[in-house]
Amino acid sequence: MDNHPAKYWHALDDGRIQCDLCPRDCRLHEGQRGACFVRQMVDGEMVLTTYGRSSGFCIDPIEKKPLNHFYPGTSVFSFGTAGCNLACKFCQNWDISKSRDMDRLMDAASPDEIARVAAERGCRSVAYTYNDPVIFAEYAIDTAIACRNRGLANVAVTAGYIHPAARRDFYAVMDAANVDLKAFTDDFYVHQCGARLAPVLDTLAWLHHESEVWVEITTLLIPGLNDSDAELTALSKWVASELGPDVPLHFTAFHPDYKLDHLPPTPPATLTHARRIALDAGLHYVYTGNVHDTDGGSTRCPSCGQIVIERDWYAILAYRLDASGACEACGHAIAGRFGAFHGAFGPRRVPVHLRA
Repeated sequence: MDNHPAKYWHALDDGRIQCDLCPRDCRLHEGQRGACFVRQMVDGEMVLTTYGRSSGFCIDPIEKKPLNHFYPGTSVFSFGTAGCNLACKFCQNWDISKSRDMDRLMDAASPDEIARVAAERGCRSVAYTYNDPVIFAEYAIDTAIACRNRGLANVAVTAGYIHPAARRDFYAVMDAANVDLKAFTDDFYVHQCGARLAPVLDTLAWLHHESEVWVEITTLLIPGLNDSDAELTALSKWVASELGPDVPLHFTAFHPDYKLDHLPPTPPATLTHARRIALDAGLHYVYTGNVHDTDGGSTRCPSCGQIVIERDWYAILAYRLDASGACEACGHAIAGRFGAFHGAFGPRRVPVHLRA
């Protein structure tokens, strides 16, 4: 598709335009692209260069996003584009998010086409993922509206780096979000991500207190950079006090990649230790990810301690909730979005190719 008119910008007195989508506030000359590489000044206005163009489509288990409390066991139709508004040195999808080659976007699809195929494939929801959907907000919003018209839910997998005005529009059509909380120090955000911590915390607080979006948080633990006891304790206490004990927190394992390929992978013991710190801080639902850890991947009832969803990685081994999401043993309502459980989609990944 051709360049699509973009929102969230204003003209400057010197002939440039300023992007108002995220806290980077990129100021662009004619023909120049923002830091995300997909928002560009063309003929004095801002356009989105990736509208209707995807780096690929795939059907995943919802647990892969990761979302453990949003219709567990269901399948989610996932897609992304190219580019990103952060510059994480440890990016696990760097070949997509750091791409400067628009030709790698081989699949083209309109919002209606995505919604139609997702519904036909029996998916419960559509996820905007792989790279940060904030940067293709116009495409994501139009697609989310088309999905809702077909009864599908919408899931954002994001770093939460977005200005308030765009945030309201974007999350008005989202039903769930997994927000990457990269670390809990501004120093890490500045030196490892090219961003700041405060806007992310603001997004998390706004999502939990001012929206209807179901929120889960993921922190990728990188040895020696964001895994100290002090930082993990501060992060966990902030989530417990500012968001509440029922917001799920996922600690996931780092695998050497991109510009941090010289660092070791995260030891499983680090994830287990981080989980214990967060549980001791008062959080009810804390998970380990990117490892085989049945205890760390399972959901326990905070009232009676019963395992209500037993998991190994993305596989559900046992499910003990009623259709309302209450523990079958004691009746305690588990936080999240639940429905009747008809068996799990499973851990498989199913690529899908579209041609609009």
